[in-house]
Amino acid sequence: MNSRMPKLVFDTNIIVDALLARGHHYKYAVDLLNDVASGKVEGWYAPHSITTVYYLAGKTLALDSENRAESEKRTRELVKELATILKPLPQVGDEILRMNNYCPGDDFEDELIAQLAEDYLPNPLLVTRDKWFLKCSKIRAAHPKEIVEDGYQAWINNDAVTPFIDLATQQRAIRPQLERRIHTVLHHGQYIIGPEIKQLEERLSGYVGVKHCISASSGTDTLLIAMMALGIGPGDEVITSPFTFISTGEMIALIGAIPVFVDIDPRTYNIDPAKIEAAITPKTKAIMPVSLYGQCADFDAINAIADKHGLPVIEDAAQSFGATYKGKKSCALSTIGSTSFFPSKPLGAYGDGGALFTNDDNLAKLMREIRLHGQDRRYHHPRIGLNGRMDTLQAAILLAKLDRFIEWEVPQRQAIGARYSELINSALSAQHSEQGVVTPYIEPHNTSVYAQYTVQINDRDALVKKLSEAGIPTAVHYPIPLHLQPVFSELGLKEGDFPISEAAAKRVMSLPMGPDLTEAVQQQTVNAIRPAC
Repeated sequence: MNSRMPKLVFDTNIIVDALLARGHHYKYAVDLLNDVASGKVEGWYAPHSITTVYYLAGKTLALDSENRAESEKRTRELVKELATILKPLPQVGDEILRMNNYCPGDDFEDELIAQLAEDYLPNPLLVTRDKWFLKCSKIRAAHPKEIVEDGYQAWINNDAVTPFIDLATQQRAIRPQLERRIHTVLHHGQYIIGPEIKQLEERLSGYVGVKHCISASSGTDTLLIAMMALGIGPGDEVITSPFTFISTGEMIALIGAIPVFVDIDPRTYNIDPAKIEAAITPKTKAIMPVSLYGQCADFDAINAIADKHGLPVIEDAAQSFGATYKGKKSCALSTIGSTSFFPSKPLGAYGDGGALFTNDDNLAKLMREIRLHGQDRRYHHPRIGLNGRMDTLQAAILLAKLDRFIEWEVPQRQAIGARYSELINSALSAQHSEQGVVTPYIEPHNTSVYAQYTVQINDRDALVKKLSEAGIPTAVHYPIPLHLQPVFSELGLKEGDFPISEAAAKRVMSLPMGPDLTEAVQQQTVNAIRPAC
């Protein structure tokens, strides 16, 4: 499913036709519903219309049966089966007040269906045989026979742009769960540290496989909280990667410590363990590896060095939640795991959010207190902390997303990432090319959640322009390594100090990625890349 795919909104009469094999054109209605069930198109219904469907279907089945109880049971089964195929349009309650598209001979129920579709869906297509709908509807409308005979290509929005991360499709897939969770919070009104916070922390700690999960306000604040809990402060040194988002080095500096950069492995883009020990000094207080692009760093090697020198390890897993390293989950690989729930992350909220993970009881206690102004009980503050709590609404949203993430999105991300590499490498092989595009390297003992699908390219600017002209967005993560950022100029570092990070920054480019990315969009993207291979 994607933005170019028709969004079919089924009128009541079409649903009844399909359920009861009614009328001259019911086979076209059945064909459309089968296409929805197989994933070829998206299908929607208006919740208020289901009572009409139930009434009409039940009445017809009752006429054909001498057993009323059996006909009622069959009606319920049909309607429930329908609900597994079509998705409900959201209805918040003020749609009736906003309906103003009166047309002589209109139907109030139909008008409400059109209002819901217009409110919620991009370029919806109403499937109906109602003459008023076909003539007066405020949204596009077509007879099912017309849609089937013309083919979907005639109804595709060819002007749509492929999203870099398709959050809209994900939201449509779990809309009922989202609304149920959000409405629960609105009704109980516990917007800070509500019951959803504990529920989320228990679910996440169980998924990751650690004793403690501490939710927090962002994946940036989690890094700060982790270092505060470890007692890191002014003048201390924390070893990390220069090839990452600013927040990694930023939080080290914010706490008064000094970021000490170590160059990356050229294949995985993660910190190179072989270079860490040389960077350790008496001032070193922690190692903070980044699990970049969705793949975990080499934690056995990193932890061995840390243990030798008595140092804690904080995994910056903002991009790798859901990935595994030698069978263990990201965030369960070190002293403290830290992740982000920024909307574009593998598991994303609809605002900022993050979480910390540890098996250390004392560290868990400290981090819980630090995120709540250093409070161990109400109005009693034994330490300095910050306002680092996650909002209850964000916890509710994450709970609504979690089952799909665990059961479907993580394996789907892995499959889509592997398909990208197969398509690109096949193009390289066909053109006997040994350079041009370098696909991601995933260690054999790792799985990646492909927070980004990032390639290296010789002429990045030219390819970015070409893809943009084809309606395909790209991004660069990250164009300037941290040691060359102006904010860290006082460290006295210069170009050439970390050559692998600098070379990667000039060549990397991320392609559209997400669990709902279609094979067609992937193929279109690779076709645009092919000349660069």
